[in-house]
Amino acid sequence: MGMERPTNRLYQRLLFEGLEEDLRHDDSGAGGTPPGTIEESQMPAASDQVRALTERLLEEVCARENLNRAYKRVKANQGAAGVDGMTIGGVRDWLAGHKEELVASLLDGTYRPQPVRGVQIPKPGGGVRQLGIPTVIDRLVQQAILQVLEPLLDPTFSDSSYGFRPKRGAHNALFQARKYVAEGRVIVVDMDLEKFFDHAW
Repeated sequence: MGMERPTNRLYQRLLFEGLEEDLRHDDSGAGGTPPGTIEESQMPAASDQVRALTERLLEEVCARENLNRAYKRVKANQGAAGVDGMTIGGVRDWLAGHKEELVASLLDGTYRPQPVRGVQIPKPGGGVRQLGIPTVIDRLVQQAILQVLEPLLDPTFSDSSYGFRPKRGAHNALFQARKYVAEGRVIVVDMDLEKFFDHAW
């Protein structure tokens, strides 16, 4: 399916404003599984509303407002440079000369992420944890995609899931665990998927 490249004059201006904002995740959400829940109901992923919202996903990803928000988030998160050596400070200058090319490559499907830079971080208990650091531009694109997909997909996730979700985190999980203990539940099952994704299955 072919797509036209953006010709709007808005893209002639600098796409991303460097406004300073506190963009950290809000960890004040209640979240959690209702007490006594055995089976969970989840929203169908292919509802009419979701289908209607997914017809122009790439255009939503490339919308100026969405890219501006992604830039602010990536800038606020800081982080190390990827394989290309570009730092957060160098993004604005790069975008000034390449923003139209970036948007066009996203819309026509020719955008290709750079390799991820591998870094080993020592673990407190010994050993190392392998981390992958994408380039700053790839992080910006990933954030722009996340901002469009997350509102569509997150409502379909399990109520018992707390990791890496908006307004949820470890404190919410601990609060729910305390409620389970207060209800008299006494069995805990601990499962660790350590190194599960280290292998090609």
